Amino acid sequence: MKKFSTNSVAWGDILVTALAPVIWGSTYIITTQFLPPDRPFTAALIRVLPAGILLLLMTRRLPQFSAWPRLLLLAALNIGFFQALLFVAAYRLPGGLAAVVGALQPLLMIVLVWVFDQRKPGMPVIFAAITGVLGMAALLLGPGSVWDPVGIAAALSGTACMAVGTYLSRRWNIALPVLAFTGWQLLLGGLILLPLACLFDPPLPVLTPVNIVGYAYLCVIGALFAYVLWFRGVARLPTVAISSLGLFSPLTAVLLGWIFLGQTIRGLSLAGLLMVLLSILAVQWLSKPAAPRK
Repeated sequence: MKKFSTNSVAWGDILVTALAPVIWGSTYIITTQFLPPDRPFTAALIRVLPAGILLLLMTRRLPQFSAWPRLLLLAALNIGFFQALLFVAAYRLPGGLAAVVGALQPLLMIVLVWVFDQRKPGMPVIFAAITGVLGMAALLLGPGSVWDPVGIAAALSGTACMAVGTYLSRRWNIALPVLAFTGWQLLLGGLILLPLACLFDPPLPVLTPVNIVGYAYLCVIGALFAYVLWFRGVARLPTVAISSLGLFSPLTAVLLGWIFLGQTIRGLSLAGLLMVLLSILAVQWLSKPAAPRK
């Protein structure tokens, strides 16, 4: 079996890609402070469908006929199922507990690469990924954490969907420019979310200016801009390395809670923050860069 090796790291691509999970880290505060309550599928739908339409109007590129089944599966995993589960977890769980579950994604990616690509990870990579999970737990879990079963199941399922979707996006390498590749996934994912929003969410109330700002931010910044950066990174970075960047999302959520909601970071939490940052850096450093998508 091949092993992950230490090589020069494309730090520019890493920094650009890391902006996506940093932006996604604002999802919890936007959901709780800006959006109408108890409408997870509607929030996911408004986030992705208009962004997909805008990107496709800009690119006007059709995928090859043979690529449609794979593209539909990627849209379901990366966008439709993931966004639905993400907002269910966001409404039902404290951001900290959902973030700890999401921190399992690098470990899931290591298993996928090991099993299907026959690329055995070195112990330093495994140790770094486990350190990230432990650091996230130290940072965010506390005695008052609410273990809502539905929320936990949604967070676990969403993490698994994103891990598999990211892995397949890199493995299949569908022949589309990044903007069109992102646009089609957002559009198809939005169409998957449409019946869920109609069937299970109550109708939207009259939207306040704060609601409109929240939805607009999630759509333009949180979907259109962030997903373009993410799929650009998927095409250029190793799958395990890019999955570890997802840890920036809960870190951002913690910092936003500290800045805007008066939440504290000290003692064990501060040590956990340092562990997570070191874990991200270690996985990037130990992962071998992949050839970029043309």
